[in-house]
Parts: sequence; structure tokens; C-alpha cells
Amino acid sequence: MTELGAHLRKFQKELSTGTVSLALLAVLAKAPEPLYGYLIAKELERIGDGVLSGKQSALYPVLRNLEAAGLLESHVEPSVAGPPRRYYRINDDGRAALRQWVAAWNATRDSVESVLEGIN
Repeated sequence: MTELGAHLRKFQKELSTGTVSLALLAVLAKAPEPLYGYLIAKELERIGDGVLSGKQSALYPVLRNLEAAGLLESHVEPSVAGPPRRYYRINDDGRAALRQWVAAWNATRDSVESVLEGIN
């Protein structure tokens, strides 16, 4: 891999790290019912055109952190095809946080777009 390619991968990883929590809360806010990790990953892949997709296992620590912060609730259900599944649902605190995070995201996006305007 070239040095420029390595820089691009690092930049993409940093962008992803900063947006995964926001994207997870948004997916769960749109879901009509609780979702387990695989379904969340598939929804991120579908909605985000693959840009936010990554290792499914990387989502679980973020989901646990969001739950520990009081933004999600979860429960475990048995599965007929494998181990039990933990289902996640956004709660009222998560919805309030999501509104604040969306506002922060929009302000950041608008600022960055202003700085980048005219480059190409």
C-alpha cells in the first residue's frame, strides 16, 4: 500500500469512529422494533451504501457503550438457529441525545463544507 493509501485508510477509520454512534442511534430510532447486531449491521450497510459498513463485531462495543450511557436498552432472546441474541432499542434519553448529535453533526458538516468549497 502506498503512503497516500495508508493516510486515506487512517482518515476513513477516524471518520468512521466518530460517526458510528450517531449512525447506530439513527438506525435504532428508525426501527419499528428492537434489532440485534447482525440486523443493525445489515441496515447500516443498506442505508449507508456500504460506507458505514465494517466488521460486525466492531459494533458490539459501541452498542454496549451506548447502553452503559443510558441511551439504549437491550434484552436477550433465544434463537432457534444459534446462540441467544441481544436485541437493542433506543430509549427516550437516546432520542434526546440523537437530536443533539444530529444538530452537532449538521453544524460540523456545514462548517467543513464551507471550508472545502471551491476545492477540486
